[in-house]
Amino acid sequence: MKIEEFIKKYYLHFNAASVVDAAKGYEDHLASGKKMMITLAGAMSTAEMGKLLAEMIRQDKVQIISCTGANLEEDIMNLVAHSHYKRVPNYRDLTPKEEWDLLQDGLNRVTDTCIPEEEAFRRLEHNIAKQWEEAEAKGERYFPHEYMYKMILSGDLEEHYEIDPKDSWMIAAAEKNLPIICPGWEDSTMGNIFAAHCIRGLNKPSTVKSGIEYMIWLADWYKQNTTPDNGIGFFQIGGGIAGDFPICVVPMLHQDLEEEGIPYWSYFCQISDSTTSYGSYSGAVPNEKITWGKLDIDTPKFIIESDATIVAPLIFAWLLEI
Repeated sequence: MKIEEFIKKYYLHFNAASVVDAAKGYEDHLASGKKMMITLAGAMSTAEMGKLLAEMIRQDKVQIISCTGANLEEDIMNLVAHSHYKRVPNYRDLTPKEEWDLLQDGLNRVTDTCIPEEEAFRRLEHNIAKQWEEAEAKGERYFPHEYMYKMILSGDLEEHYEIDPKDSWMIAAAEKNLPIICPGWEDSTMGNIFAAHCIRGLNKPSTVKSGIEYMIWLADWYKQNTTPDNGIGFFQIGGGIAGDFPICVVPMLHQDLEEEGIPYWSYFCQISDSTTSYGSYSGAVPNEKITWGKLDIDTPKFIIESDATIVAPLIFAWLLEI
């Protein structure tokens, strides 16, 4: 039995039924010839979402991604340092002293998974710094994800691969030159490392293009890839800046640039466990976005109040006909 058949047969009510509706809506959106953006918040790369997301990219089930700096880099960290990761199933029971011991062992914990400082962070720093230096020497500037693409495509990391490259969504994205938006990249390990390099005088802050430049680029991309009756879909995993930054391109085009003929996002789904009463973007129900000029009255809207690490793989498997 395929995943789609299983879900249709047994996911009949409540959040389970919403999974069916959202997956079918995603499927219909692509079938109509429209494009889809996926946004990644949280620690989806460390959760190894890349195993399915990479295939989504290869099969053209997604045409653009917005993600945090952490998701941008942690997929590559897992690629080159997987055997050095440590899983801590009893993470809820750790004492402050045990947490300190993990730090002393060079392990940075993300829930039940510890990322190794030397094999992951420093290995990437050594290789990405080459890209920053080469760009500066040529008087060139690039977006954060473009430096990652250059690092991947250079082949410098290949000797360190510890998982099947087909399970890395960043490799799949680099090979297709998939458009990526990475707002708030400074809030990431590589962003911190780049700031340290600038403080030391090794690099100039202007070497990495800014979030404002990402928004300018996205505005142009959105206009080139839509028509008044043909918008882009928005599949939001989690919330936060990875979701709110790109979704705002539509009201910016409408309200701030006063452009006409710009379609609203034409499909919207969010998978989140946030509660709307707390006032967060992550917990805001889709209809609230109508008041901000992000979604239209008739935009297909879906909300799945659940764990994205459980739900998103099911929807991806449905779309990939697994």
